[in-house]
Amino acid sequence: MNNPKWLKTTIKHIYNRTPMKKFLFLLLFITFTLNVTNAQPPKRLERIEALKVAYMTQALKLTADEAQKFWPVYNSYIVEMKESKKSNKDDELAFQEAALGVRKKYKIEFKKILTDDFRVNQVFKAEAEFRQELQKELQKRIQQRRQQKSQQEPE
Repeated sequence: MNNPKWLKTTIKHIYNRTPMKKFLFLLLFITFTLNVTNAQPPKRLERIEALKVAYMTQALKLTADEAQKFWPVYNSYIVEMKESKKSNKDDELAFQEAALGVRKKYKIEFKKILTDDFRVNQVFKAEAEFRQELQKELQKRIQQRRQQKSQQEPE
């Protein structure tokens, strides 16, 4: 199974940590996934959320204390972004304006936790990079399925 490069790097990074850091990361990861899965979304979405947590935790280089404070704020940010999308589903420009307002609001909240502008900007960059990696992986899998179907069809 071909994992994306960033996933291998994330896993390698986690296993290169000291045992206590591994334990804290695992504990935070499990706590977060338990909080996220209240509504029991499909397993695929759970895996994607878990990968996103790992990806962003590594990209932001969150300490255990920062992660504990960051994820509840980030989850609120995601909820507000979804609400903005839902309330402006027929007007893309209105959604973009609302999304920008939400990002500006949460930039202030993220700075209280992450303390510097570079890391705060990394939140938004890491989120976009994760989405791009996810789209690439999806396209790759779609392409592989098409190739498998075409090879299985009799001529």
